[in-house]
Amino acid sequence: MESRGSVPARPLSYEGVWRFTAPALEVAVPQARHAVRDLLARQGVPVADDVVQGLLLIVSELVTNTVRHAALLSPEVAVEVAIGAHRVRVSVEDNHPYRPKALETDAARTGGRGLLLVREITREAGGICDVEHTASGGKIIWAELPLVPQLQGGAAAL
Repeated sequence: MESRGSVPARPLSYEGVWRFTAPALEVAVPQARHAVRDLLARQGVPVADDVVQGLLLIVSELVTNTVRHAALLSPEVAVEVAIGAHRVRVSVEDNHPYRPKALETDAARTGGRGLLLVREITREAGGICDVEHTASGGKIIWAELPLVPQLQGGAAAL
């Protein structure tokens, strides 16, 4: 909302939304991670290194899940990065209708902890994450982190 006589705020030079797609193959995991890292650097986003490392791990986990569990119904994975003045949001979209749930820690399992890890990284940074269904029947899993980590934990929904 603007007050009379005020000048509308302009977006900061690093703000914006970027989206890219890749085939749902293992090679998409490092490609997505590098694309996000390079985007943050290219845009000059003033983001803490801890947040960058958390985002890259989140992207790796989410794209890996799509490649491993959704590729049959979703041969392409879409990654979106939305950068605001104080927050950055990464989203991974696929066309598979199954809504995953974060698993609890089980020392006997060697896998299946990706969403648990995403939830914990997000919470520790003071961010939020969730899963949404798309109009086409697929899903978007996203995590939004502050550019500077918060001291208190946020509410991660996964």
